[in-house]
Amino acid sequence: MTITQLEYIISLDTYRNFVQAAEHCFVTQPTLSMQVQKLEEELGIKLFDRTKHPVIPTQIGAAIIEQARNVLKEHSRIIELVENEKGILQGTLRLGVIPTIAPYLIPRFLISFLKKNPNVSLTVSELTTEQIIIQLKTDQLDCGIMASPIKDKNLNEETLYYEEFVGYVSKSNKLFKKTTIKPEDLDVEDIWILAEGHCMRNQVVNICAKSGKVNKQSRFNYQTGSIETLKRIVEQDEGMTILPELALADFNAKQRDMIRYFRSPEPIREVSMFTHRNFVKKKLIRALSEEIIEAMPQKMRKKEKRAVVKF
Repeated sequence: MTITQLEYIISLDTYRNFVQAAEHCFVTQPTLSMQVQKLEEELGIKLFDRTKHPVIPTQIGAAIIEQARNVLKEHSRIIELVENEKGILQGTLRLGVIPTIAPYLIPRFLISFLKKNPNVSLTVSELTTEQIIIQLKTDQLDCGIMASPIKDKNLNEETLYYEEFVGYVSKSNKLFKKTTIKPEDLDVEDIWILAEGHCMRNQVVNICAKSGKVNKQSRFNYQTGSIETLKRIVEQDEGMTILPELALADFNAKQRDMIRYFRSPEPIREVSMFTHRNFVKKKLIRALSEEIIEAMPQKMRKKEKRAVVKF
């Protein structure tokens, strides 16, 4: 039994397809199949039911694969201990970030982090909250950046920053005449919001809840996961949307004129770094978290008297 064989059966369990599992492990499909079969012969049991499509683990196979995940975690810990002793910060870090955070956060820290850590390879994937949670638990990600809190006993979370929500209002909207707005002013029928599956959609709906107008059906249903798309629609002089604070960084004067800040207590989202409770690569993730926090304005590092919006 080898570490490589354990990596192969975990990959096969993840993808449930020999070709995809082999591609993930950067080997040919026959190589992966042969090594899985060798391990089965050594153990004297079948780990996978190949008559099923997609292929699935047998009952005993599932238990062994779960143990294999633990073995690989401990193997990674040994490597991490050695690297820490040598004072080395190196390796691959797999990071998942939700789409309403990624395009505005990643440019703030990426180049600086990689320059400071030339021996670190960072892989970033834009994923929904649900996808990040699943991939943290199946060891497909080392860490994830999402809105918090998330009540899951299998995950650790560390707050990175607090981000205000603001109104982005077209000139034709009644709220454009106001200098500041409050949740009670909002009408969900006039607000462009993200598609189902995005936690920020739920946060916007919860902000609107104070107005008592969250059950109205919009006259046009547009399913999008892009904040940028919503911005463009509003800029065509139609309705309004809610934006996270970091999305305002590159706004020109005309766009800034369309921003309407909320009165105190301002609605905010808490953004955190998530890891599995048995996570490894602690030193790498700590360095990444510190780089992100350092890239944030002082105001965003503290909650102060603002209200975290639930999702």
